Amino acid sequence: MTENSRRWFLRTSGAVGLGAAALSTAAVPEAFADAPAESTGTRPPVRTGTGLDRLPHPLVIGHRGASGYRPEHTLGSYELALELGADVIEQDLVPTKDGQLVVRHENNIAETTDVANHPEFADRRTTKTVDGQQLTGWFTEDFTLAELRTLRAKERLPQQRQRNTLYDGRWPIPTFREVTEFAERRSRTLGREVWLYVETKHPSYFRSIGLPLEERLAAELRRAGLAGRRGRAILQSFEPSSLQRLAALVENPRIQLLGDRTTRPYDFVLAGDTRTVADLVTPAGLRWIAGYAHGIGPTTQLIAPTDPATGKLQPVTSLVPDAHASGLVLHPYTVRNENGFLPADFRHGTDPAAYGDAIGWARFLYEQGVDGFFTDNSDTTVLARADFWASRGVS
Repeated sequence: MTENSRRWFLRTSGAVGLGAAALSTAAVPEAFADAPAESTGTRPPVRTGTGLDRLPHPLVIGHRGASGYRPEHTLGSYELALELGADVIEQDLVPTKDGQLVVRHENNIAETTDVANHPEFADRRTTKTVDGQQLTGWFTEDFTLAELRTLRAKERLPQQRQRNTLYDGRWPIPTFREVTEFAERRSRTLGREVWLYVETKHPSYFRSIGLPLEERLAAELRRAGLAGRRGRAILQSFEPSSLQRLAALVENPRIQLLGDRTTRPYDFVLAGDTRTVADLVTPAGLRWIAGYAHGIGPTTQLIAPTDPATGKLQPVTSLVPDAHASGLVLHPYTVRNENGFLPADFRHGTDPAAYGDAIGWARFLYEQGVDGFFTDNSDTTVLARADFWASRGVS
């Protein structure tokens, strides 16, 4: 990361000249106050030529845009994430019936669109088995792009984020092509590279029904000038085989997503591979991942687990140094402002929808040596990063 990039983020966050104490009222939980910090503020031994070295370190990744403030995966959400300081904005890709890539967190659009209010689509409601789970709703693969364009996005979590419902119905479902064009425009107007962080959703399922994602994604990246090591796009998936296919198509950096320890990637389930995430986060498992990916995107529980009964933080794991030893970056998910998503150590009060000390939680993660993380609230994380940099004498 260049010194200019550091100064730009400190300036835009309002953190220039502020000490660490001024940026966060958070104290590291007492049980961890004396724990040795793995990070020295320097980059891990990332393999060169990936393009990741052009990005600020550590990263602020806008999870589905600014989904803490706007309905997720809308151009409005992406716009706000960039305004709040995100370096990278995330897209989840699913296909339409006619093979177009649209941006939704899952192919079941019942929770994130107004499809239920469209009587002309009432007969499309159905039950399917996706990645071994039975789901009922409306699915993107049953709609043409023209039909999906008649729908509007809405807030996924109206109980926790009632204010966000103000924007229900304001934005349509974007295509991936529209997002790449948006990113190109904003790169020019902001005077900096706007990167995309793109996930293939349910790739084995979609391949099984004749709508494979990887080839379509690679074609869109090439069309937009985003393919390759200079391409401003990071690719991610929970399924190793999807990343391996992408590796044969484009040279963009690839991140292996990792869920809970007991889970298995669904392509493992289909192939009869008995390994779980617990196996993949061992040193041997991480070396295997390093054979096809440049980093991992673990749940924060794999780095800083919490007690199931109390919600309090337990001792951190060795995942950060172990991954760095294999040349992998770590971009865990997801940091959110609300108490209901925070470890008990960082909650304020008992209302799960009220804001806790998310700045303190974000800084705690940075201090473990992660290379960035996904956040619903980019402004919160920008402040935490400025705090982190200030504590290391970066100015």
